[in-house]
Amino acid sequence: QVQLVESGGGLVQPGGSLRLSCAASETIFRINIMGWYRQTPGEQRELVAAVSSGSDTNYADSVKGRFTISRDNAKNTIYLQMNSLKPEDTAVYYCNAAHRGIEYWGKGTLVTVSS
Repeated sequence: QVQLVESGGGLVQPGGSLRLSCAASETIFRINIMGWYRQTPGEQRELVAAVSSGSDTNYADSVKGRFTISRDNAKNTIYLQMNSLKPEDTAVYYCNAAHRGIEYWGKGTLVTVSS
């Protein structure tokens, strides 16, 4: 079982930046897809960005050009660099790993974009 721990959330002003990290409990080298999702109260969880084991990436239209996902297999960690943050980016951000037909989730980290 893969355990995921997110960090890096917090309060930031509009236009600011944050970098989220997700540390996995085991090697991520063979984990096919890892990604970031976000959720606001009353809304469904939505995909923000994903990265494959081959480093192919996929982004939600709302974050393209502002967010960058990356993975460091040596550190068993993925990252989400978030720039030009907007109030509508406020959400709990969850790390996800899809491995051997099973999905794993972290507990989430809160990102609040507000002046």
